Amino acid sequence: MKPPEPSKTTRPLTQSLALEGGSPIDSAKAISYRVHEKTCNFLHHIAIPTTLSAAECSFAAGYTLEDGTKTIVYDPKIAVSVIFYDARFALETPEALWLSTGIRALDHAVELMYNPTATEAPSKSLSLASIQSLFEYLPKYKVDPKNEDVITKCMLAAFTSLYPMGINVVGGIGLSHALGYALGSPFGIPHGITSCLTLGKVVKLQAEDPATAEQIARILPFIGLSASRDHKKDAERVGDEIIDLVKRVGLDTNLKRYGVGEDQVPKIVKMGTGGKSLDDPLYRKVEELVKTLY
Repeated sequence: MKPPEPSKTTRPLTQSLALEGGSPIDSAKAISYRVHEKTCNFLHHIAIPTTLSAAECSFAAGYTLEDGTKTIVYDPKIAVSVIFYDARFALETPEALWLSTGIRALDHAVELMYNPTATEAPSKSLSLASIQSLFEYLPKYKVDPKNEDVITKCMLAAFTSLYPMGINVVGGIGLSHALGYALGSPFGIPHGITSCLTLGKVVKLQAEDPATAEQIARILPFIGLSASRDHKKDAERVGDEIIDLVKRVGLDTNLKRYGVGEDQVPKIVKMGTGGKSLDDPLYRKVEELVKTLY
């Protein structure tokens, strides 16, 4: 008896291999998305990350159009099928790239702590573990960037910073990420650097909300500090510790170094707040925050 012709959904999937950081990995996911549009097949995607951006841990793919607009596609089936974390592949990653993407991973974990849709398990449990490891191992990497055990610990921390994304988190991650997108593609600033610029200050701004401050304050014991009963004060301390970590790993910077004029503040704020109007309280708060980035 002649076997039936295979349907589009049963044909063997073509594989893709992405080596290096978030851009190649996102590109492979985006290609898989477009391949499916034409063939009804997704690619079997293998990723070997050499940075800490954790692009391999989500089923979103971001890419930039010719006019500089950032576009994102989503589908659970573009998720990476197999991830290889091997420290040997990251031995030649530039130090600043490794460390800045490590702060990006920290950005994932911290903002998931106060994301209103993030669940306690696995999201926040993994986020706290990631934060603890990144605070410990990023400074160690700064001292000894060829230590394969330290590199591996950083890789695993990046994995736990974002692994739940898409499983139990809805929508954007948080304000620091939103500002990162407003600063990234339009001005050519790498997302690792945007997190260095924004995360600590965003955390201090978010401390003004009692419920958010309570979640941020939970981080203190995981970075070696004692929490008090004053959640706002504790959350602000977390923001200060993040700012200090960025300085300790040599990534303290400002928008002027990237050629972003202060006349761009309205554009950045509008994009970062999702189009809020000038009379919106959030717009005003974010405007003041962005002005401190110069």
